[in-house]
Amino acid sequence: MKPAPKPQIDQSSGEAELVRRSLARDELAFRAIMLRHNRKLYRIARGIVRNDADAEDVVQEAYVRAFMHLKEFRGDASLGTWLSRIVINEALGRLRRKQSRPEVQADEPRLEAQIIQFPHTANDDPEKTMAQRQILQLVEQATDKLPENFRLVFITRVIEGMSVEETSEILGIPPETVKTRLHRARRMVREQLDKQIGPVLMDAFPFAGRRCERVTQAVLLRLGFPV
Repeated sequence: MKPAPKPQIDQSSGEAELVRRSLARDELAFRAIMLRHNRKLYRIARGIVRNDADAEDVVQEAYVRAFMHLKEFRGDASLGTWLSRIVINEALGRLRRKQSRPEVQADEPRLEAQIIQFPHTANDDPEKTMAQRQILQLVEQATDKLPENFRLVFITRVIEGMSVEETSEILGIPPETVKTRLHRARRMVREQLDKQIGPVLMDAFPFAGRRCERVTQAVLLRLGFPV
């Protein structure tokens, strides 16, 4: 006899329904909440602690804290905003604890980030993939160099695409402050990229590998050579 299929949760379920089911210890509801918010929360945490593995730890701890106190969620703000605040507090607390203890020895092994996997678009062009990766690394480095106040606004507004109002609510600052900090953050990121982008742009439109071979073969074929 085949086991009964596991029940599935509708990903379009409203947050009130997900909260209600989570309070009833519904595992699928917990999963749905995390799938819905993982990416945003990870990026916010990463913007504060500036370390992949630490950011994952922060998100995990924040989820545990949130789920243990879920009955305190009143719905005055969205669930995403409530979770974001918890992540910010957890990340800032981790930074303070880190600063108050001795530095980890440089040769101490560091676990690589493993837990939160983000989907990526398949790409059969290795040169293009490499160029994209270089650009993303430069953006990440420029973002990491921003002062914390500007970094958080830049991540929430530009990278996560939140509105001024959402950012204001999450960070607890006036909308005008959000706008001012975003303007300055963009300028600082642009200045960082201007300093580093030249070498990368040399490879922005690569013509080696498969693309080069494809064009070469097509030309030879049109010229009547066997290929």
